[in-house]
Amino acid sequence: MCNFVVENKKKDTIMPNIDRANKWLTIVAEDLVVAEDLYKLGHWLYTGFMCHQVIEKTLKAYWCVCRDDDPPYLHDHKKIAQGCGLYTKMSEEQLKFLELIKPMNIEARYQEYKDEVARTLNREKTADILEQTKQLHAWILEKRNAKLSIR
Repeated sequence: MCNFVVENKKKDTIMPNIDRANKWLTIVAEDLVVAEDLYKLGHWLYTGFMCHQVIEKTLKAYWCVCRDDDPPYLHDHKKIAQGCGLYTKMSEEQLKFLELIKPMNIEARYQEYKDEVARTLNREKTADILEQTKQLHAWILEKRNAKLSIR
């Protein structure tokens, strides 16, 4: 299993949501690989979509270790980050990145919208999005691990 998954040895006590958090992070690991593969194939729009998914699911994993309720069925990074208390801890650069990838949630969008977003992307910009995704993902995991160590 991935090195960021934490074993829940105290199933019914301190960390009731750790198993759900681990499920999110297992999916995130796969999504990150897919994003990298799509980038290598030159699929900029879908690389951006998978990066959006990585951040969304990483935030939801963090939510699971901070709160007793399930993360909301939202794709809005800002609202999820606010709900789990991470938003106010983010740097200006991280907040700008959340805004940058907001339009990348293209799963159920009309083709015209997808085309509009796709026109904003190229190899260099998509490489930057992928790198910033990895950095923000790692930062959220650091915050998660710190939260787990004080529980």
